[in-house]
Amino acid sequence: MSILAPPTLLELAAKNLLKNESLAIAALEELPKELFPPLFLAAFNEKSRNTLKAMVHAWPFACLPLGALMKGQEIQKETFQAVLDGIDALLVQEICSRKCKLQVLDLRRNAHQDFWTVWSKAEYDASQPPKKKQKVADDSWSGMKQTVAPMEVLVDLCLKEDTFDEVLDCLLEKVKEKKGLLRLLCRKLKIFAMPLHDIKVILKMVQLDSIQDVEVNCTWKLSSLGKFAPLVGQMFNLRRLLISHIHLLPCASPEQEEEWVGQFASQFLTLHHLQELYLDSISFLKGRMNQLLRCLSSPLETLSITNCLLTELDLEHMSLCTNLRKLKDLGLSSINLTRECVKSLGVLLEQACVSLQDLDLDDCGITDPEFQIILPALSRCTQLTTFSFCGNRISMVVLEKLLEHTVGLSNLSHVLYPAPLESYEDEQGTLNLGKLVHLHAKLKQLLQKFGRPGMLWFSANPCPHCGDRTFYDPEPILCPCYRST
Repeated sequence: MSILAPPTLLELAAKNLLKNESLAIAALEELPKELFPPLFLAAFNEKSRNTLKAMVHAWPFACLPLGALMKGQEIQKETFQAVLDGIDALLVQEICSRKCKLQVLDLRRNAHQDFWTVWSKAEYDASQPPKKKQKVADDSWSGMKQTVAPMEVLVDLCLKEDTFDEVLDCLLEKVKEKKGLLRLLCRKLKIFAMPLHDIKVILKMVQLDSIQDVEVNCTWKLSSLGKFAPLVGQMFNLRRLLISHIHLLPCASPEQEEEWVGQFASQFLTLHHLQELYLDSISFLKGRMNQLLRCLSSPLETLSITNCLLTELDLEHMSLCTNLRKLKDLGLSSINLTRECVKSLGVLLEQACVSLQDLDLDDCGITDPEFQIILPALSRCTQLTTFSFCGNRISMVVLEKLLEHTVGLSNLSHVLYPAPLESYEDEQGTLNLGKLVHLHAKLKQLLQKFGRPGMLWFSANPCPHCGDRTFYDPEPILCPCYRST
């Protein structure tokens, strides 16, 4: 049974002060800045609206990290509205509080996690004499109009259909009302199945050049992506972009498709800071990789293309693209790689061999002959740390060759490989667990022999019945189908 820690003297003092809200508000001008965070915490927990409003108006720090208080709980609309009212008072006032330094309201839940803890547990040396207050000329504050600078509001946006967010609704209303005095900045933007019109309305109030991370997880038609694309082009500081599940309309003409793809691809010309690009289940990529790659304006560190159809020419264009030569992370899972595709992949690996750290080739339809083509290039990837190629039909002989080619890669610590062909009992994919354990043990012995016992080799294979993967290292971690037999 856990014993709750007794409240600190600061917490008791703050609660006691809040019993007389008028006295608490009147004391703010004389309150030391060290006492603002614990008093704000108490007012926030007690939902003391008037005190919260007054504290925002007199906040002695440049940033108010309200989002850190909202983590793990839903803030009530009335409490958030009190904070906005305090900001509103700051933006419309003619005479500033001599304490207030507030410039940023941070609503991100994962930012400034230690701010409230540090201040609420601060200890003070009572033996030190209090510092003398510096005299401030009254005419520097009273009777003089102050220039009101725009207030910045930092927020991570997650836009979902049929999900009403009272806090976001209040915030957007206030941003619209203040007409430029509140600047809405968003670092991370996630979009899930929301009408495009509503997305545009919301993003119209956001400083688009503040966005650094975008995820579009919508089942969109290509035409919708084409209409959304100009907004992406205005996100000049974008670092990471994820687009998933874009499908073609059967009734669309080739000319329309080309127009929409061109609209999307051309936006990359303005994204000079883009480092990570993730494309999942994108139906229009086939035969168009060159159109996309030639618009890249900066080298990528991460390129992940999954569940897409690519041609041999697409892979060739990838191998020739200069902006892919500094890749740290390359993912091509569920891409059907023919023999010619694998040849181009080998060239790409050669180009990025001094930087590549993670390589994912799961479920690419690679067999022994294709796999052996890339072995020489893999052996030159000196920075490689993780290599995964589950779901391919590879024999034990080729796995041993892979080990021989990669044993000298000192940074390679994890290899996730498919069950060797020799471990299957039939063409339906039924595994003989005894054979698989034996083959896995053989690889372990080879690692010992080559002096790399710390290199971890895991086998992961999809169950033919449920699709769940079964892992082996060294004993099998079985899916429910195997456990029930």
